[in-house]
Amino acid sequence: MKSVLKIVPAACLAIALALGAAPATAQQPAAAAPTPGAIAAAKEILTLKNASAMYAGAVPGMVEKVKATLIGQNLNYQKDLNELAPVVAKQLAGRESEIGDGMVGVYAGEFTEQELKDLVTFYKSPLGQKLLTNEPKAINLSMQVMNAWAQNFSEVVASAFRAEMKKRGKEI
Repeated sequence: MKSVLKIVPAACLAIALALGAAPATAQQPAAAAPTPGAIAAAKEILTLKNASAMYAGAVPGMVEKVKATLIGQNLNYQKDLNELAPVVAKQLAGRESEIGDGMVGVYAGEFTEQELKDLVTFYKSPLGQKLLTNEPKAINLSMQVMNAWAQNFSEVVASAFRAEMKKRGKEI
């Protein structure tokens, strides 16, 4: 239960940050295809934000994850699968760029070209540079606050359940 409490807030924060807390897509009319300028600005923003660091190890990580699953299903092939993992990782190296391309599409679809250009200008400003430098620490500390809150609040909820069950004559 405690591990779930740690993952859920982190996942929610990551999704909110990745999407810029944008409104639900289902409520928006179909958007026009992003302009080349919007795509270029989105790429620049993601470069300034060093977004590629989030997915730099995606290919080797996925190779290891799939390898572990296959070994679990095919114990007799463990040696072969362990030998093949580096080969497969080498064959698929660079495919993590597909994640970056997808992120560019998200940004270019959520913001106008002018908004993206304004964001580039902001991120290049002193305050924008400070945000880029300090945001990872702020996010990490925020996640610690959320995890601590979840931990403490789960005890409050559990106490409430115990109190209500006690009213029913049942101890938990």
